[in-house]
Amino acid sequence: MTSRRAFLQTLGAAALAGCAPAASPALPPGELLGMAAGLGHRLRDGGFPEPDETTRTGVLIVGGGMAGLSAAWKLDKSGLDDFLLVELENEPGGNARSGASPLVAYPWGAHYLPLPGREARATRELLAELGVLAGDPAAEKPGYDERYLCATPQERVFKDGLWEEGLLPHSGLAPDELAQQRRFHARMEELKAARGKDGRRAFALPMELSSRDPAWLALDRLPFSRWLNDNGFTAPTLHWLANYACRDDYGTRHDRTSAWAGLHYFACRNGQAANAVGDAVLTAPDGNGWLAKALARRVGQRLRTGAAAWRVSEGKGEIAVDYWHAGEARSRRVVARQLVWAAPVFLLHRVWREIPARLKAAAQAGDYAPWLVANLHLGDFPQERRGAPPAWDNVLYEGAGLGYVIATHQLIRRRLPGTVFTYYRALSEVEPAEGRRRLLETPREAWAEGILAELERIHPDIRRLTTRLDVFRNGHAMRRPIPGSLWGGEREILAAFDSPRLKLAHADLSGFSLCEEAQYRGVLAAERVLRTAGRRFATSL
Repeated sequence: MTSRRAFLQTLGAAALAGCAPAASPALPPGELLGMAAGLGHRLRDGGFPEPDETTRTGVLIVGGGMAGLSAAWKLDKSGLDDFLLVELENEPGGNARSGASPLVAYPWGAHYLPLPGREARATRELLAELGVLAGDPAAEKPGYDERYLCATPQERVFKDGLWEEGLLPHSGLAPDELAQQRRFHARMEELKAARGKDGRRAFALPMELSSRDPAWLALDRLPFSRWLNDNGFTAPTLHWLANYACRDDYGTRHDRTSAWAGLHYFACRNGQAANAVGDAVLTAPDGNGWLAKALARRVGQRLRTGAAAWRVSEGKGEIAVDYWHAGEARSRRVVARQLVWAAPVFLLHRVWREIPARLKAAAQAGDYAPWLVANLHLGDFPQERRGAPPAWDNVLYEGAGLGYVIATHQLIRRRLPGTVFTYYRALSEVEPAEGRRRLLETPREAWAEGILAELERIHPDIRRLTTRLDVFRNGHAMRRPIPGSLWGGEREILAAFDSPRLKLAHADLSGFSLCEEAQYRGVLAAERVLRTAGRRFATSL
């Protein structure tokens, strides 16, 4: 866990106060980017003009992240093409957005997809449609396009001045700690196969398919760190691994994460392939951006970007949504027979005045992790410390950041004149509200200086080689699965909600943000729309 002192040393006290330090002459140029915070805050404050134009559609989808795009995909392939999708940002994709330079594409968020297990039927169906999965999507071990299987080496970790292959350090450890590591891995393998009394897997992906056995659900009430200690997993490297996993997927520390969610991270992924090992992942230079782009192409001209839905009004037999089009500086109205709300659920009560009280309380109950991503454009690969060679995922055992992925790693057959490092950081050392304040008030120069100073300990010449450094901020990156938030409470109210006019679709309904969860929620909402409309369809779930 990163201490406050380490945070201050990395970033600089002046930056935390919201004041820009003196710019270093060695800082590369770049931009401070992020989700449309100004427009989002305007949704909170109001003041939009009344709409001056009305259009009609069968289904309106609000939110163009993976959930909204997946809802559109399912509607379109089921023959319901009378829909529109409006997205707050200038491009769709949500946490799977990506960018590109003349050299290579790179991610701005989610950067991989684990091999989907047989329960992730919609994910396998989509991958088969895109030609990434070959053969029968329901097969135990389908084949995958080699271009998307992560090239080796897949990951390494930097600790005590040495790169080690894999994610868990082992060099120089005492026999007892190494024994605990082996026992932990064996226990996680057991949990992958564990089932509840209802016959379901204890930890499934999508999470909605998991066992409802009370013995397993009780884990939701414990912090993950306590579960580790209670089960004899006290080794510092194991607690580091658990903390890294929770920061990486959930944006929060392992002592603030539900033990059920922490175990789900390690035990839910059981996908296999005919041409890869089980822990392989699917990736591309732009992370999961290729998936978002493929789904957006399916939406085509039915997509409206830069459109902030600010009012939802339910009428007799229809539902109206007013949205502000930033590019045109005016409001428009869409009247639909059904609405799929695929934006974060915490926004819903601000735009839907008639929201049921129980649903409003559930939507407001969760909190969101602030997140930061930076892309460093390098003229060449930087100098390496000793140990394992460069991998796709390069993890930092100590430091403010989680590490970085290398955009050109998949392009193993090409020798490019440079690369892009995508650096990730969860602001988990402070409360979410404080993290969002820092994201808003800290200038790019302070973030850039902190990132370069951190990476210089590993790559001494990285500052000289960095030609551009862009920083992307996301104040509400993901809903946090804190203890007690997943089972027997508000999340299940959100997941179960289904009215004749309004369906919910977002990873928030799962309690944490994974690509597979967002897709599942989007497809489920689309299938609910199809049932309400009396349409016949083949389920993808």
